[in-house]
Amino acid sequence: QVQLVESGGGLVQAGGSLRLSCAASGRIFSTHRAAWFRQAPGKEREFVAAITPSGSTNYTDSVKGRFAISTDNAKNTVVLQMYSLKPEDTAAYYCAGSDRDTWLPLTARSDYKYWGGGTQVTVSL
Repeated sequence: QVQLVESGGGLVQAGGSLRLSCAASGRIFSTHRAAWFRQAPGKEREFVAAITPSGSTNYTDSVKGRFAISTDNAKNTVVLQMYSLKPEDTAAYYCAGSDRDTWLPLTARSDYKYWGGGTQVTVSL
């Protein structure tokens, strides 16, 4: 059973930075695509960023140039480095893993099989 556990959330002022980490119970990110989603109160969970086992990345437009997704060499941790945070980035952030083997970008919640429990990010003015 794959388990994903996020950490690193917190309260930060607008313009600040945070680093989210997601630890997996095994080296699944060497074979699975990793992604971050977020969900603000009253809104649908939305795609933020993803990275393939080969290192290809894609981002939603609103975070391009501000967020960076990466995995560690052991392929059991995925990191979301967030810079220039805005109040609209406030949400619960979720780590996800997909075993789908495709060159297509996977941005739908249904594309991902494994999920963490989330970590809260709050950006104040």
